[in-house]
Amino acid sequence: MAGARAAIRYAKALLSLATDQKTADAVNNDMKLIVDTIADNKELNDALQSPVISSSDKKAVLLEVFKKSNKNTLSLIDTLMSNNRISIIEHVASKYNQLFDESKGIEVATVTTAVELSAGLKKKVLAKAKELTGKDVEVENIIDESILGGFILRIGDVQYNASVANQLNKLKQEFTLN
Repeated sequence: MAGARAAIRYAKALLSLATDQKTADAVNNDMKLIVDTIADNKELNDALQSPVISSSDKKAVLLEVFKKSNKNTLSLIDTLMSNNRISIIEHVASKYNQLFDESKGIEVATVTTAVELSAGLKKKVLAKAKELTGKDVEVENIIDESILGGFILRIGDVQYNASVANQLNKLKQEFTLN
């Protein structure tokens, strides 16, 4: 991804500033909102990436959409604008969330299922993930119908694939090898 290292640098600087000013939690909420808003709104994402739309128009749109944000978040928008880096704002926000969670000792477990996780099952996954990592864990549920059933659990670099699709692929490989 173009600008990945720059996104990390901006995120680290913002986290440092927000931590010093004791606004890290508020900025984290703003960053989550930015990531979700840009991911859910293709037109906004396209506008931010477009070289045809002027920087002042991009800034005006962002300031209107995120007008209730923390002053540090608004300052980030200004800084990215002045450095012609506004196109990486979603990546900066995502990195900030990741760095914030790391600073709080929170691990994010991604559970991919064919259907939405029930509250009871989510609680069990949280308990098991906390037991495995020894850290506080947040569960993010991704729905992917192509796995047919079961689940794929990913915590950091470790992945456990208990999906029906994976089991079918293993059976297919066994039959083709024999």
